[in-house]
Amino acid sequence: MFSAIGRIFRTPDLRRKILFTLAIVSLFRLGSFIPAPFVDFNNVQACLAANQGTNGLYDMINLFSGGALLQLSIFALGIMPYITASIITQLLRVVIPHFETLHKEGQAGQAKLTQYTRYLTIALAVLQSTTLITVARSGQLFGAAANQACQNLVSQEWWAILIMILTMTAGTGLIMWFGELITERGIGNGMSLLIFTSISATFPGALWAIQEARGWETFILVLALGLLIIAAVVYVEQSQRRIPVQYAKRVVGRRTYGGSSTYIPIKVNMAGVIPVIFASAILYLPMLIAQFNQPKIGEEPKEWVVWVQNNLVTGDKPLYMLVFFLLVIGFTFFYVQITFNPEEVADNMKQYGGFVPGIRAGRPTAEYLNYVLTRITSAGSLYLGVIALLPLIALAFFEANQNFPFGGASILIIVGVGLETVKQIDAQLQQRHYEGLLK
Repeated sequence: MFSAIGRIFRTPDLRRKILFTLAIVSLFRLGSFIPAPFVDFNNVQACLAANQGTNGLYDMINLFSGGALLQLSIFALGIMPYITASIITQLLRVVIPHFETLHKEGQAGQAKLTQYTRYLTIALAVLQSTTLITVARSGQLFGAAANQACQNLVSQEWWAILIMILTMTAGTGLIMWFGELITERGIGNGMSLLIFTSISATFPGALWAIQEARGWETFILVLALGLLIIAAVVYVEQSQRRIPVQYAKRVVGRRTYGGSSTYIPIKVNMAGVIPVIFASAILYLPMLIAQFNQPKIGEEPKEWVVWVQNNLVTGDKPLYMLVFFLLVIGFTFFYVQITFNPEEVADNMKQYGGFVPGIRAGRPTAEYLNYVLTRITSAGSLYLGVIALLPLIALAFFEANQNFPFGGASILIIVGVGLETVKQIDAQLQQRHYEGLLK
């Protein structure tokens, strides 16, 4: 292992890529601590210290920004606008035929879809920065129970607000450029690595909060359980069902094509982390609506607002857990059906003379693929639901927050990006030394 790491830094090209990636990641983390203009830095730090153990409305977004959101930094929005824009662009392929046509056009079409994603990212950044600053001005960023310092976080002047919106939007554009630079000149997928960095940055604080609340014994127990969870997630993320495919021989001119055997890999977790993000976003809606319907001083709160606050705001409530679990399962099936089309796969196989042994080509193959996909997705959706509930269980038993590191979106992203990056480094080493990172 250590000799393999030594080979990495003895290879000039690979060393240059890794050092470039680390430099961009360092700039990204530095920007997360630089406050936006006209933000009262002292008040923000006081509010963060006073509300460290609470579970606010923006915990998930704050997780993906590496803690920059609640600090109102120039990178406050983090990578979330780009993630949202990418998901929307992918879903629009089902609704808008032009997007599906671009997707099938190869590199040129992908370049146009990427450009559309960039434009949508900037538009979402303007919208989200405006919303964030509006909430900060109203004093609701840290919840209704925040102290007086949390009511004066930003300037109230219109021109100052405009500059803050422009700064945060420009910060999102800069993060997007950082990600593309890493993809082009560094190692791994740039956007994924930036998300990986943001989530990893919250691990020490989340774990130390458990130690302070429950002591060293619970802290060591959580670490041991965390290692078991990571091992289980790695095992499931690497698991796949391989459907064998045989290609018939074809004679074109004087050449013979086909006659080979391959397989279609269907992963247990084909949806990745997307269903967890979708479910969290849906559950934020009633929380957001209730937050903006708080009673005025002297008025009685509305019954539905009280019910939402008692059942759908904090993750330690049974109803919240049940709804979250069911939403994750539902969105898993929805997203897999969008991203993997059995009929399209069957048609492509038939066009090139491929068939599943024992299954007729065409519609019977599509039905068989759909049958296998449904069974695999059933197990994958239950797995995702359990992983998504782990932070909520930790919230109830260990007094952690909803960003508990060993579960939910955080562990899925950490493991997924880590595995993919290691594979890319391994492939680079094999090209140059005929020996990979791991033997």
